[in-house]
Amino acid sequence: MQGLLVLLNSHKGSEDVALLADDLDLEIDEILPSLDFASALGLVKVHDGRATFTDLGKRYVAATIRERKAILREQLLRTTLFKTLLRALDNAPEHQLTDEQLTHLFSVTPAPADESVQNIVNWGRYTELIRYDAVQHLLTPVRRAPSAGRTLTVNRPPPPAAPPESHPTSGPSNRKASGPSGPGEHTSPLPAMASA
Repeated sequence: MQGLLVLLNSHKGSEDVALLADDLDLEIDEILPSLDFASALGLVKVHDGRATFTDLGKRYVAATIRERKAILREQLLRTTLFKTLLRALDNAPEHQLTDEQLTHLFSVTPAPADESVQNIVNWGRYTELIRYDAVQHLLTPVRRAPSAGRTLTVNRPPPPAAPPESHPTSGPSNRKASGPSGPGEHTSPLPAMASA
């Protein structure tokens, strides 16, 4: 989605979807999920085959990275699917969801296409609304202090036990470190963010 928004900005904020796809060397159907997601977040409007920034979209592309995260965070919190996800996390034992519980939640939730669901989870991680522990395969909510604006984690899963000491004749441990991946890193079974 980021790349598409940057490209749209270079076209003065409004362009034919087919031309955007051509500029990205993609087919139209390959950029539609990103356009749909940007539209669902209120950043663009698509009418008669033309994508145009909303006022929020213009503000988004002119913003700093921190401001962009805040805009995305606010917009994600307005989506029905993300509200459902946070409600499920709040009601779950220890405020955690496993991969299986997450899959079940999305299977019973009236949601857009699978790719949009995956984008919401990944963008939720990027905007620091949720964390994903790739070692324990757990999704947990992140709480923000109302007045200070600092991030507080609720019921964060404990770190995994230290790997056993290796014997001089054994090879190095293949154990990965715990914790969420940063944007661009992808160590979880959840799909990577769409960048088109």
